[in-house]
Amino acid sequence: MRQGPPALAFFDVDETLITVKSMFRFLEFHFSARGLPPSAYEEAAAALRHKAAQGISRRQTNQEYYRLFSGRRVEELREHGRDWFERELAGGALLHPPAVAALRHHQRDGADIALVSGSFRPCVEPLAALLGVDTILCSEPESVAGFCTGHVERPVIGPEKGRLARELMRRRGVPAARATAYGDHASDLELLRAVGRPVAVGGDPVLGAHVTAVGGQTLPGVPGGAGVRGSGLIARGS
Repeated sequence: MRQGPPALAFFDVDETLITVKSMFRFLEFHFSARGLPPSAYEEAAAALRHKAAQGISRRQTNQEYYRLFSGRRVEELREHGRDWFERELAGGALLHPPAVAALRHHQRDGADIALVSGSFRPCVEPLAALLGVDTILCSEPESVAGFCTGHVERPVIGPEKGRLARELMRRRGVPAARATAYGDHASDLELLRAVGRPVAVGGDPVLGAHVTAVGGQTLPGVPGGAGVRGSGLIARGS
């Protein structure tokens, strides 16, 4: 008989559980759904990538992303998120099978699952619903009276992922030895450091070095994913 709380498994989202960069793909869909021309998305995406290439911090670049939704209704964004996800899913290549299989394995073993993402609920909630996951640790843009202000206090990137994972483990009384984390990019390092069972998804050299040093594991990555992305956090979103 199992003693104590269920084990915990943390999963990064973009290019870990799904094969795309949700923040960019959602932004393109959202602009189109509002009737904006393709050039509106192209200009916004180019501006974000340019800031990242200039060395502007990942935190600031994420904040710039969420300013694009200033004044939009929260429910509109959630509706667009559901529609976006259904369209992506219908394409047949959205889910990354090795990571989804690992998640299902944890569920069968009775573990609790948490999705950890720099993206926000309109992108992450449909995935969580599909996979039967109740816990989401993601960026939470501010809203007032049902409208987005465009401000996000703490984007869930880099060290924030590790902080949230450790906080959840403390609240639930789960020791690091009974926690697993999956990530695909060096920005997920603090998440993997928070647990006793880190798993690198793909060939990112930073994560690879960590799992080798501590005896973690690896899973196949998304083609063209970790290890080949450039400087932009915002280009990966998760």
